Amino acid sequence: MSHRPAEALYRLLMRPFAGLGQRLRHGSWRFRLAAAALTLVLLSGTGLLFAWSGLVPVAASSGHWPLTDWLLHFTMRSSVRTQSASITPPPLDDPSLVLKGAGHYATGCAFCHGAPGQERSLIVERMTPAPPFLPPRIAEWGPEELFWIVKNGIKFTAMPAWPALGREDEVWALVAFLEQLPGMSPQRYRELALGPGAAATVPRLQAPTDAPDALLADCARCHGDDGLGRGLGAYPKLAGQREAYLLASLRAYASGTRQSGIMQPIVAGLDDQALQALARHYAGLPAPATQEAPPAPPAQGEALARQGLPERGVPGCVHCHGPTSTPRNRQYPEIAGQYPGYLALQLQLFRDGLRGGSEYAHVMHSAARRLDDEQIEQLARYYGAQPWSSRDRPAEPR
Repeated sequence: MSHRPAEALYRLLMRPFAGLGQRLRHGSWRFRLAAAALTLVLLSGTGLLFAWSGLVPVAASSGHWPLTDWLLHFTMRSSVRTQSASITPPPLDDPSLVLKGAGHYATGCAFCHGAPGQERSLIVERMTPAPPFLPPRIAEWGPEELFWIVKNGIKFTAMPAWPALGREDEVWALVAFLEQLPGMSPQRYRELALGPGAAATVPRLQAPTDAPDALLADCARCHGDDGLGRGLGAYPKLAGQREAYLLASLRAYASGTRQSGIMQPIVAGLDDQALQALARHYAGLPAPATQEAPPAPPAQGEALARQGLPERGVPGCVHCHGPTSTPRNRQYPEIAGQYPGYLALQLQLFRDGLRGGSEYAHVMHSAARRLDDEQIEQLARYYGAQPWSSRDRPAEPR
């Protein structure tokens, strides 16, 4: 018999576990289940005790353990692959779609993810996990996976969900740009994201509380210094638009009643004086002096615009949007000469209940939901072919 105290203490402590392996092999299922539950409780208690101790490193400066980093990325990639499996990408080679995504990328993404000729901010490089420099990483993902990530964001990172989840058309625009990002030259990136006049001085607002030039530069990135939307239809023409309509739209974006993951983040932090200044600025810009002869408008589009669809309860568009010589409500926008693609998209958003705006938005919801895709296309082409609205409009009712 051993007289060593350590050996005696060990045998005393292990006595309750004597024969445990044999009992697990030959015992009842209830015993095995209870043993598994006890093991789980012990492991959970140990984990909670470790977390309570404060020894877990949570400092961003400490980074992740290699195993933790691998496990998190493995889990994320597996989840994105599974969650995006049912998504079917639309055609993404439309230049207007790429242009639309480029402007938002420069405003909302480049700070964290960099761009051709533009490194990530030093601030985000100190984050854990750090947002990746995207240009060389895009090829690792399919377009459906990029769509899911941009729309939904990623938990436990700084990657947010899209601010307007209903605007999948905007998400696809950003994906279309991302698909073009690998191999893009810095010059091409600046042309797409900032526009040809990005380095030029933008005109200041003539108002007691001018919006800063940086804000106008953000607007010009998409709408152009001249307010004409940069020519491809990705963004609407704003020059010469009705000031009351512009102000109502900006207020709707700021309040979230008109959804847009592109516009809402820009205007949400502006006060009403800045919104008024912006509306006044773009309403005061000159309309184009000349315009290329547009293609002949479709006869069906003109009939829809003038007569509507009485059998479906759709009024004629001209009563609110012209062309007509009678005064119209100041909050009804001018749409003659607007980009057909933009007009068609707005009608689709109204039809699908995804666009709000002024107090008159319900009128468009009622009319647009009775239009099919072909009728929307015909109307958009008709109004796009009309002469750009004259600045010499009759007096508008207030």
